[in-house]
Amino acid sequence: MPIVSFDSLPDASRVWVFGSDRALSGADADRLLAEVDRFLGQWKAHGVPLACARDWRDEHLLTIAVDSTQENASGCSIDGLFRVLQGIERPLGARLVGGGRVFYRDADGRVQCVSRDELTALAASGVISDETVVFDTGLTTMGSWRARFEAPARTTWVKQLLGA
Repeated sequence: MPIVSFDSLPDASRVWVFGSDRALSGADADRLLAEVDRFLGQWKAHGVPLACARDWRDEHLLTIAVDSTQENASGCSIDGLFRVLQGIERPLGARLVGGGRVFYRDADGRVQCVSRDELTALAASGVISDETVVFDTGLTTMGSWRARFEAPARTTWVKQLLGA
C-alpha cells in the first residue's frame, strides 16, 4: 500500500513518536527519511499492507502513524519498525528509540533534547518554565497528537519534572 498523507489519517490512527537526541538535517535527515519511507512503503501486518504515514519536524521529531480503522499494526510489524530505527541509529550517530529524554522549544524556538534530570535543573535555574513548549512523545493516537503534541509544559506530564 502506498504511503498516505499524514494529515489525511483519522484521529483514531495509532501513532508512535521518536525523537532524535541530536538535530538531523541535510544528508542525515535524508538518509533517515529514505530508510523510514522504504520501510513504510512495504509495511504489512499479517500479510496485509498498512495505510501509514510519517511526519518529520524540527530536525528531531519523527511521528509514524497507521490508520487503525483499516488495519492494525501487529506486534511483529511494530517490532520491524523499531528494528529499522535502531539499525540506523549508529550510522547517524543519533539515538531515536528509547525514553528518558524530553524535547522542548528554547527561547529562540529551536527544539532541544535533554534528559529528565537536565530538564529539572533547567527549570530550577529558570531557563525552563511551565509555559515552555514541550513535545509529548508518549501520545498514541492521531487525535491526541493533533490536540497536544506541542503544548505548554504545565498542560503535560512534564509539569511534574519542573518542581513547581
